[in-house]
Amino acid sequence: MHDFVMPDSTAPSGEMHPLVTRLIEELGYPLLSNMSDVAEFTAREGAHCLFIPGDAKRNLETPDAAVVLPEIRMTFQHAFDCAVVGNEIEAELRQQTRALKTPGFLFYRESAYLGAIEKIRDWDDYIARTTHILTAKG
Repeated sequence: MHDFVMPDSTAPSGEMHPLVTRLIEELGYPLLSNMSDVAEFTAREGAHCLFIPGDAKRNLETPDAAVVLPEIRMTFQHAFDCAVVGNEIEAELRQQTRALKTPGFLFYRESAYLGAIEKIRDWDDYIARTTHILTAKG
């Protein structure tokens, strides 16, 4: 009989999980590593979602969120663009928006913060919350 051990799917602390890296490298989501980048990205016309992955080593929901975000974007027919928040500004941005739990999706429209979806949710909850946030006036 062979023992089967599940591989560790988390990245070492401080490193990006491969599924988060995929968002940047394959899907072209910009990596925002300073608050100026955040201000510039969120000031653009339209709606925007910033993905705060959190520490994938300590938060096992991070890879799931990295898979869910592109699916939400597709479901909403690309009604918003996406970026990944770098570790160096993650804490500051979470404090600024009061969206303290990770992983988190922070929504903006032309610099105005609209709201957040924190932690992993049921699919119907993502749809309801995203609809509510995107229809907010900000």
